[in-house]
Amino acid sequence: MAPKFMLGHVVATPGALIALTEAQDTFRTYLSRHASGDWGELSSQDAAENELSLLSGFRLLSAYQIKDGTRIWIITEADRSATTILLPEEY
Repeated sequence: MAPKFMLGHVVATPGALIALTEAQDTFRTYLSRHASGDWGELSSQDAAENELSLLSGFRLLSAYQIKDGTRIWIITEADRSATTILLPEEY
């Protein structure tokens, strides 16, 4: 799918990197889903907020379960300068 916005500089927290490694998973699929507007396992209200944020230039949040069931978040800053992959407890 074509990206709906720029990710900027992509970074990941140590916890997210460890979780992805232990699950033998990769961040690429989740980043692609995030950039294309597939927000993952968000409530309909949070997904609608992301759609508004696309138009208004606010922060974007996606939530996904990786292969072993661990939940990760991907957050793109409002100015689209950076995207962070993290565990919810690291927020």
